[in-house]
Amino acid sequence: MIFAKGTILPPEQLPQVLERLPEDLIAVRSQPPLTSKVVIDACQRLLERLDRGELDGLIAQYATPQLLSALEQYRYLLRPESLEYKLSVETGGLLSVEDRPFGRTAAVPLGTLLHITAGNLDGLPAFSVVEGLLTGNVNLLKLPSGDSGLSLALLKLLTDTEPKLAPYVYVFSIPSSDRSSLQALANLSDGIVTWGGDEAIRAMRAMAPAGCKLMEWGHRLSFAYLSGEGRGEELEALAGHIIQTGGLLCSSCQVIYLDTADLDRARHFCQSFLPILERAAAQGHQTPGQAAMATLHGYEHRLELAVEGSSAEVFQGRGCSVTLCPDRALELSPLHGNVLVKCLPRNELAAALFSQRGRLQTVGLLCPPQERRELCQRLSRAGVTRITTAAHMSEPFLGECHDGEYPLRRYLRLVDVEAPL
Repeated sequence: MIFAKGTILPPEQLPQVLERLPEDLIAVRSQPPLTSKVVIDACQRLLERLDRGELDGLIAQYATPQLLSALEQYRYLLRPESLEYKLSVETGGLLSVEDRPFGRTAAVPLGTLLHITAGNLDGLPAFSVVEGLLTGNVNLLKLPSGDSGLSLALLKLLTDTEPKLAPYVYVFSIPSSDRSSLQALANLSDGIVTWGGDEAIRAMRAMAPAGCKLMEWGHRLSFAYLSGEGRGEELEALAGHIIQTGGLLCSSCQVIYLDTADLDRARHFCQSFLPILERAAAQGHQTPGQAAMATLHGYEHRLELAVEGSSAEVFQGRGCSVTLCPDRALELSPLHGNVLVKCLPRNELAAALFSQRGRLQTVGLLCPPQERRELCQRLSRAGVTRITTAAHMSEPFLGECHDGEYPLRRYLRLVDVEAPL
């Protein structure tokens, strides 16, 4: 499936679209730039159409609790006041012409952005394109494999709502193995926005032509850090997060670190946390497929530990598990309600996290109020880019950065213009 200039086309027309694309891009770049107001107004009208139920049929096909939660989160971020605040924070006033001693400095769109998006959150590809539109860029979107069709439907609805956006949006449902088509898109891009793992990022680094800006939103690892006993409602919120995200997001808790070196204390935590996690699994409205996935991943995890001769202890629950590990490495959990627990005293945070410093993202911090400032400082210096409460590890915040950077700032370039004497 291809979406070009507001029209959905069959895959067979990919060669013709790619052949015409350079001419189309030049035509757009020869016109006055797209303003953020046009995009913001279009998003407002899109939300109104969603409220009228124009995508209810499609959403119903994929209406998992995670999808509905994600849609509600991104709906909030598409409101006019949210987008205006995002522009203000992330561009820092760059969109207005600034006077300089030599003349003026203006921010202009980078040009053409190629978005290589991940498939771990429905609707994310569409939101990435909206960010590109806010900064006036033409957007070439490669859909992830297995995409539900929600992103394409949202973008089609958006361009139908505001036809001025149609020349700025192209969507390609092509496999990653089609390197020829991907290279053709990369060669036309001024920036490549890559969401995905190490392999995807390495592939796009190899494809990026000289002078093309590469913006990597790679896979990240997140964890919870618990100092003290933790209040009941905090632990319940953490358990709910683990079940709801299934460990599949960059912000999902993979490991629960305890601010102690005492394994007996950690064992007691696992025994007390497991019933909380079980309740969250029972209340999480898992589909039969999700429950089966949790069981299979847990069973596979236990088999791997047995084969390795690991001394890790597995506390098996119904639809979930807690594994007490003797090491301190930050790693991916067994996923789907199966979480790891490790001891990590606060004075050893930097050493334990050093090998993953470029991959760290969110920490769900559970601690007494008087310890929060110190632990935030330690975690920040260790390399994390986001510190939240346990309940909000995967919640988007208005005005927040993305992996330590502002995306919109990266999608602009500055032009210095000297004033003639």
